[in-house]
Amino acid sequence: MCAGEPLFAFEAVSVGPPEARRLAGLDAQLPGGGLTVVAGPSGSGKSTLLRLCNRLDVPSEGRVRHRGEDIAQRDPLRLRREVAMVFQRPVTFAGTVLDNLREADPGCDEARGAELLERAGLPATFLARDAGELSGGEAQRACLARALATDPHVMLMDEPTSALDAKATAVLERLASQLVRDGTPVVWVSHSEAQMRRLADFVLLLDGGRVDREGSAQEVLGVG
Repeated sequence: MCAGEPLFAFEAVSVGPPEARRLAGLDAQLPGGGLTVVAGPSGSGKSTLLRLCNRLDVPSEGRVRHRGEDIAQRDPLRLRREVAMVFQRPVTFAGTVLDNLREADPGCDEARGAELLERAGLPATFLARDAGELSGGEAQRACLARALATDPHVMLMDEPTSALDAKATAVLERLASQLVRDGTPVVWVSHSEAQMRRLADFVLLLDGGRVDREGSAQEVLGVG
């Protein structure tokens, strides 16, 4: 368990019908800062756990808290502006990259857009690019910039590098680490032990919808 107020706390959380639980009576806490990696085999409940954090999924049983507050009592849209998410496959909207940023922040002008792109590792010239013509790595960074447009308190990242090459993966990993250094906690779902060793401050290992192991990277992986 983590010291201090947890970023997210899962209290006896189950998801799915009894005969096909995606999470099964899960009790876990994620620390208030740093980069947490949620890992485990396919079907262990990693993405389900992440989706619970901003109410894209809801528990069948149990409770999820964010900074001590039951998120079932929160307005989902407001919650998702505070708890932003980057998905496994980047989804862009029709139009330019700036148009995409304005989907998250309608008041986003070119100066603000350039700032967001810089944080996501893209030059300001990308504002005028057709979002549908971006490479996989470029699209993922544009989606990160869009997620940052709401000034989120937390960034959720669901296997965001699974479809990227090594170079694009390294860029996104550096960006996530920079977010943490800037004070934004990151919860990153991964199936890669090597990536977990590169990134994690805290590790939550799932298996069969339950906690297998949890603790600092040093405790779980022997790194640091």
